[in-house]
Amino acid sequence: MNTPISAADLNIHLTGGDDSALFKWLVASFLMGKRIQGPIAADAYRVIVEKHQRDTPRKLAACTHRELVRMLGEARYTRYDESTAERLLKLSHKLNSEYAGKLTQIREGCENTAQFAARLQAFEGIGPKTVEIFMRDAEGVLF
Repeated sequence: MNTPISAADLNIHLTGGDDSALFKWLVASFLMGKRIQGPIAADAYRVIVEKHQRDTPRKLAACTHRELVRMLGEARYTRYDESTAERLLKLSHKLNSEYAGKLTQIREGCENTAQFAARLQAFEGIGPKTVEIFMRDAEGVLF
């Protein structure tokens, strides 16, 4: 069994209230939450967030679908590239429009992790596996 990839493995340093790091970890968790090899998902994260500097919801939302598909292809994340690109764009737009681009705003008003998980799962493409991956490292700084 492979050891799960953590936020620290991707040089993401999660601390309370750091929306930038939380967003980066959400993108990584989103990519790893699909049926794709962990190292390929990690490479896709690095290509999108580090190489192309789409490290905020606003910058990611400014991408075109074609640009995101190209970035995913660059990382060999080709199995679900079209749907993943579409859902990443929807995620960033929803995060910007409903939560001012901040995961800490999703957290506000949540009494527990179950409520937070339910809000995350309201984003298209985020299911229980993505939430599980994200919360594995983020729960401690959010709650």
